[in-house]
Amino acid sequence: MGSPGYVPLILALSASCFLAASQLPLAVTTWPYHSAVQTAWNTLQSGGSALDAVEEGCSRCEIDQCRGTVGYGGNPDEHGETTLDAMIMNGDTMEAGGVGQLRRIKSAIRVARAVMEHTSHSLLVGESASEFAQNMGFPSEDLTTNKSLSMHADWLNQRCQPNFWKNVVPNAETSCGPYKPMKGPLSKQNRISAQLGNIHNHDTIGMVVIDKTGSVAAGTSTNGLSHKIPGRVGDSPIVGAGAYADSTAGAAAATGIGDIMMRFLPSYQAVEYMRMGIEPARACQKTINRIQKYYPQMFGALICANRTGGYGAACSKSPELVQFHFMVYNPSKVSEEIVDCI
Repeated sequence: MGSPGYVPLILALSASCFLAASQLPLAVTTWPYHSAVQTAWNTLQSGGSALDAVEEGCSRCEIDQCRGTVGYGGNPDEHGETTLDAMIMNGDTMEAGGVGQLRRIKSAIRVARAVMEHTSHSLLVGESASEFAQNMGFPSEDLTTNKSLSMHADWLNQRCQPNFWKNVVPNAETSCGPYKPMKGPLSKQNRISAQLGNIHNHDTIGMVVIDKTGSVAAGTSTNGLSHKIPGRVGDSPIVGAGAYADSTAGAAAATGIGDIMMRFLPSYQAVEYMRMGIEPARACQKTINRIQKYYPQMFGALICANRTGGYGAACSKSPELVQFHFMVYNPSKVSEEIVDCI
């Protein structure tokens, strides 16, 4: 099992079914990123730590340009530039490192680890994050590809639709900017909708790993929301939002519309539920339910694992997401598992 030719078992179960005996080590990723979870597992098997496994697994997705939403060459912003967000967290020490709007550097997850290990900070953003990365020895490279250029050109030809502006003039629903604030009473319009977030344009990799000693780590990597306003940083590099790890309780990682999810710190919330003794699937569900009180059709999902290797997942049902696929690797199986959204 786990050889390059191995085809993982696909399990379609309700979230409440993930109650099998806990096993360590464990690697779990959002979405069916087979090569990422395989890489994480191989790292553990070769003696790497949980932190190493998260870094290597997320890096694999960056290199593979998973679905065009992780790594270089996908999801350009309004200027046509691809920028990257990533974070990594050590559940033994509670140290974390993150980068937001990283420019011209392909290895976002590795830069995030460098932030954690070579600074006293937790998050670096924008051009300064890129300068830091270059000082740490990371090469400056063009993150643009023919695909990202084509995506940007198509968006401009569609009069910049969809976009993420509201309460501006000219009307952001029918025209491109530059925009100015609308005068008078603001509307209750919410530009963050299920239409703007789906499996085709928003697919962060979130990863949770627990090694055989019980050390917990988590991380994320993404190129963000397609056609985002330049400067936007989503939930992925934010501790407690994109991911959270605590070796005394467990870890969680999120994917979806970060502009909504980061307001609720879902990964932190789920870990705290598990600390209270709530099993992982239910912890994920309760966290999603909390967000749904304000955003009933929010596009998003969460993976959770407790310190003993129990795991689960939950997702918010929307027009674009009715089931959520995620990957699990432990001593007894490697499987793509599916939960029905709630």
